[in-house]
Amino acid sequence: MNKFLFKQIDNTGLSLFRVVFGLLITLEAFGAIATGWVRRVFVEPDFTFNFIGFDFLQVFVGEGMYLYFVLMGILGIFVMLGYKYRIAMFSYAILWTTVYLMQKTSYNNHYYLMVLLCWIMAFLPVNKRYSLDVKFNPSFKSIAVSQWVKWVLVLQVGIVFTYGSIAKWYPDWIHGTAPGILLQSKSHYYLIGDLLQQKWAHYILAYFGIVFDLIIIPMLFFKKTRLLGFYLSLFFHLFNSIVFQVGIFPYMSIAFALFFFTSETIQKRFKLNKEIYIENEWIKPKYNTNIPIGIFVLYFVVQLGLPLRHWAIKDDVLWTEEGHRMSWRMMLRSKKGVLKIYTLDKETGEKSRYDYKKMLSSKQKRAIATKPDLMWQLAQKIKEQEKKAGNDVKVFFNSKVSVNGGPYFQFTNDTIDIAGLDWNPVKHSNWLLSSPKDYHRK
Repeated sequence: MNKFLFKQIDNTGLSLFRVVFGLLITLEAFGAIATGWVRRVFVEPDFTFNFIGFDFLQVFVGEGMYLYFVLMGILGIFVMLGYKYRIAMFSYAILWTTVYLMQKTSYNNHYYLMVLLCWIMAFLPVNKRYSLDVKFNPSFKSIAVSQWVKWVLVLQVGIVFTYGSIAKWYPDWIHGTAPGILLQSKSHYYLIGDLLQQKWAHYILAYFGIVFDLIIIPMLFFKKTRLLGFYLSLFFHLFNSIVFQVGIFPYMSIAFALFFFTSETIQKRFKLNKEIYIENEWIKPKYNTNIPIGIFVLYFVVQLGLPLRHWAIKDDVLWTEEGHRMSWRMMLRSKKGVLKIYTLDKETGEKSRYDYKKMLSSKQKRAIATKPDLMWQLAQKIKEQEKKAGNDVKVFFNSKVSVNGGPYFQFTNDTIDIAGLDWNPVKHSNWLLSSPKDYHRK
């Protein structure tokens, strides 16, 4: 194991990936301000739906988040340039993880991937080439790196794409229904808008997505299929960027190819100085490797297990949302909900409809009716506000949900006081009704 993990390889591709990664996380930070994302998610709402247990992060909500994202953008530039790399990368990882944990209304699997990659990159020695750290300290330069540095990234990316493919193996995706819904709003696109509304286009997108996610890493791994895999990656990710506007993820995914091409090819294409490490020696670590290898194995056991946890929770994740996050279930479904909330005064027995919409931003209103953990959090907040007003109340949620354009079905048991319940992240919430038969069929 040691001889494999600590075999030395050329670090051209990994060093260039740091440059691209730094550029992309810089664009992510400044772009979030420019597009109004920071305003919609962190400034306009009175509060955010943070991950349960992280309520203390609410102190950051407000206009100060503009400066917060500016700081992240500056740190991203430092990462790109390789200046004070470790400090910059660790700092960005902390700040972005905080952003991720602060809200779920705009949840995106790509944000979760950024959390993982930021922390992985913070521990990797990828600033020993093409960096200001080397320019200011030439003795720091190295053109070689232990092979484990490459493999930790390759394995992480492989897990993302493999589970992304597996998650699509369900009827509404295979039959083209879910892709068709995703493409409904694209009819105005120049040249391709009408084509994207055709049923055959939905099938192509459905099956190409399944196959691409499953085979792209093996294609890039093998020399004979590497170039074809790269061109497929270019087409697929640029298509996603143009049609779905999914931020930096498509470009980061294209950059993953740097892990697979030879250093000779990369240096030739980017016209870099031809300085290539060819010794392929094994350098025995000066420390006991059992602990880092154990951490390495444990991390990937968790990464392999998390996307499967929904199988241990009652009912279908597509219906309940339990186990949906951190599972690479990307752009799989469309859900709509209709919600009514009622409070019951325990002292008077008076039951009345509660105007919850005054508490939420427009984005939060769209999310609340279909996501159980957001409902539970809102129930706690309503109970808390009523308590401050001198009222001890029960809180009932009446939610009806439509999945992938199907009919609306009752989602919650509106006779259960949600505010009086504890939240258990690993168990099914018994106030959710069982999924109806064929609930996602039109």
